[in-house]
Amino acid sequence: MPNKNIRYRKQEGLRKEGEALTCGEAVTKVKEMAEITSNRSYKNGRKRKDNPQTVDLVMNLGIDPKQADQMLRGSIALPKGIGKTNRVIAFCEGDLIEAATTAGAIEAGGDELIDKVSKGWLDFDVAVAHPSMMGKVGKLGRVLGPQGKMPTPKAGTVTPEVANAVAEYVAGKLEFRNDAGGNVHMAVGKTDFSVADLQENIEAAIGHMLKLKPASAKGTYMKNVVISGTRTPGVKIQMSA
Repeated sequence: MPNKNIRYRKQEGLRKEGEALTCGEAVTKVKEMAEITSNRSYKNGRKRKDNPQTVDLVMNLGIDPKQADQMLRGSIALPKGIGKTNRVIAFCEGDLIEAATTAGAIEAGGDELIDKVSKGWLDFDVAVAHPSMMGKVGKLGRVLGPQGKMPTPKAGTVTPEVANAVAEYVAGKLEFRNDAGGNVHMAVGKTDFSVADLQENIEAAIGHMLKLKPASAKGTYMKNVVISGTRTPGVKIQMSA
């Protein structure tokens, strides 16, 4: 097990091992942990700057990821945003190119953009595509698939409403999918958000996942829910029975 630094050990001292807190209490605890600084400087004496950390939500779900009808994938726009914008590109043609660019796409186009991406350009976070383009965009699966950037109807990134999709993703709309362990990871804001805003985002994310419960999933569905900052230990959220 890797050594824990002084800051991390101080942060762990603020929680009880295995304790589950209400959502508001858990958010408050993570924010308190994030305020603990390393009090270290760079070698040249310059003080280290502690920027706001991303608050991550992990939901351990009672699903069998090996069953196709229990795999979860989609997108969600959290009510208070996540404190960042996405770099979005759009595969489209004609008047939609200008509309996508106006909506915030950093690149929009057809064959030329497809060629650019096929040659290894991946300096973007989300790719949106018009359904008519998927015959050509499909060949990018080997490039975009491993990056998790391949447009898909389930995530809302393949849509005739290209400009609307671009605007939503630029504003911070999130894509999610379960991993092999049945977990769904999601950024829900920054540690400089208010407790109320983070709580609203977390409750919206949990509520959204509860609505997506597969009919074939047996037993407890929402097993464990944990939040943490980028540089803090995790804090378990108490789930009602």
